Amino acid sequence: MAGLMLQGTGSDVGKSTLVAGLCRALVNRGLSVRPFKPQNMSNNAAVTADGGEIGRAQALQAIAARVAPHTDMNPVLLKPQADRAAQLVVHGRVRGTLGSADFREARRPLLPEVVASYRRLEAQCDLVVVEGAGSPAEINLREGDIANMGFARAAEVPVVLVGDIDRGGVIAAIVGTRAVLDPDDAAMIRGFVVNKFRGDPALFADGYAAIETLSGWRGFGILPWLAAARRLPSEDAVVLEQGRKVSATRKLVVCPILPRIANFDDLDPLKLEQDIEVAFVPPGAPIPAEAALVVLPGSKATIADMGAVREFGWDIDILAHRRRGGAVLGICGGYQMLGRRIADPLGIEGAPSAVAGLGLLDVETTLGPQKALRRVGGRALGAAFSGYEMHMGATTGPDTARPFALLDDGALDGAAGPDGGVIGTYCHGLFASTDLRAALLARLGATSGSDDYGAGVEAALDAIAEEVERRLDIDGLVALARKP
Repeated sequence: MAGLMLQGTGSDVGKSTLVAGLCRALVNRGLSVRPFKPQNMSNNAAVTADGGEIGRAQALQAIAARVAPHTDMNPVLLKPQADRAAQLVVHGRVRGTLGSADFREARRPLLPEVVASYRRLEAQCDLVVVEGAGSPAEINLREGDIANMGFARAAEVPVVLVGDIDRGGVIAAIVGTRAVLDPDDAAMIRGFVVNKFRGDPALFADGYAAIETLSGWRGFGILPWLAAARRLPSEDAVVLEQGRKVSATRKLVVCPILPRIANFDDLDPLKLEQDIEVAFVPPGAPIPAEAALVVLPGSKATIADMGAVREFGWDIDILAHRRRGGAVLGICGGYQMLGRRIADPLGIEGAPSAVAGLGLLDVETTLGPQKALRRVGGRALGAAFSGYEMHMGATTGPDTARPFALLDDGALDGAAGPDGGVIGTYCHGLFASTDLRAALLARLGATSGSDDYGAGVEAALDAIAEEVERRLDIDGLVALARKP
């Protein structure tokens, strides 16, 4: 049994990518590996083999470790529904909704469940690679913590601290973390990694030595800026591209950035297509008139985001786009918004309410307490595809007689308008299927020329693993993880 935890000097320092790269590098050495994150906060989630949901990053890390994603890999998932409320998912299942003031107390009894998940994974493999959340330097959040030092000490897992040199101040970030930590917490950290270095690492030799001297921790290496990481699915909305390049020869696919946008990585495969330009539209900006396709994405709070669509004027833009003959695709929450009405009689997303949708599909949605979580496959647009469902609510109405997809189990999914220009579906991950992506692009007058998306993700993971193997002291990390 062995484990190693990567914590960061802050959010977005590259922990998720580094864990994925380390998992693949260790697997390539012949070790059996499992990824683990005690607590994650993200609206980008994936469906697991055991029928639950976990953070998208942990699903990617499972791919890197060449194992099936499992709910034990991310036992606590928080899915923000509003500024001060989040859905609590434990072991892949919804356990209620928490306010920001409630979580500190609610998380205390979760630590035994988190540690139990870790122990189950530990018993299955040679080494568990653990990802922290945020930073242990956020000492105001230390009491009752289950994501960083609270977990590390409970499970007795050694920690390596990751610092991001690209954002500047990495010496102060690493040494300062040591300075603010409780001595018993600091004792869990056994070393550090400097991440996202641009240029010749030899130029940072003095800085690297200064960190070792001032922190008392040993360095395990300097990782360069990993260009291959751009080919991996994104987990956090902070990485959404808000700008776009102007091109007269490419078809424009636009996606509004809803306040509670979820699973926006559905569009990642389209970014690889030479004939397609993908643009995410920020609040306050209009949907470009030249768009060939508008994608309404998933949402963690459909009724609230339907209100945002109207607040930002996107309803006017989308209806005008449709009058010009433009295509519209709604995925999950976006599908629900395309209908005539969305009702929440039980108050699943907040107070009981109902709102009008865009009316582009003759369907209605009623939200309910049961969450559909399953992997699916089938045929749509004349092509085979695989994906997953992750939604609450049932959608009915005349346009469901024109389903988007026939699933392998015989069920029908989604709906389409009379001319096929408006489509809604509950299936996520569609564009990763090469044939279906090509069929959709053909409808837009574009040609699909990209390689298999899954193969591209695998190649990116291999490239990152090569850099991890080359730049870090892997032998030292494995030895650290195996210390009693």
